[in-house]
Amino acid sequence: MNILVLNGPNLNLLGTREPAIYGHTTLADIEADCIAHGKTLGLAVTCAQSNHEGALIDHLHAARGTMAGVVLNAGAYTHTSVALRDAITASELPVVELHLSNTHARESFRHVSLIAPVCIGVIQGFGARGYRLALQALCGHLQQGSE
Repeated sequence: MNILVLNGPNLNLLGTREPAIYGHTTLADIEADCIAHGKTLGLAVTCAQSNHEGALIDHLHAARGTMAGVVLNAGAYTHTSVALRDAITASELPVVELHLSNTHARESFRHVSLIAPVCIGVIQGFGARGYRLALQALCGHLQQGSE
C-alpha cells in the first residue's frame, strides 16, 4: 500500500526551530524513519513537505487514486485552512492528523483543528514518535477495510 506523509509549514526547520517544543529530530530523520517503519508494516511511504498551502492541496489532489492514505502534519494550517480541509475531503482518502506537540497544552488558538472532523483520527504530543504511531494507526485502519 502506498502512503503519503505530508508535512506543512515550518516543518522543514525541525531540529533547530524551537527544540524545546518540537525536539531535535530533523525532518530528514523523520522521513527516513517513516520510510523504514513503513516497510516493516508493508507500506511504501512517500514523503513531501511544503510551506505553501496550495502545494499541500496539490499533494492531496495528486494522492487521490494513487495513495491508500495520508499522514498529515499540517502545522499552523490545521487551525486556519478551510481549503486544506476541503482538499482532505476531496481526496476521499483516510487521513491521520498529526502534531509533534500537544496542541491542547499550548496557546488557545491551537486548540481548534479545522481538519480533525474530516480525518480518521488525531495523534499529537508524542514528538517524532507520533509519525510511527500514525503509520501504525493508518495501516490498521486500511487493513480493517480490506477484511
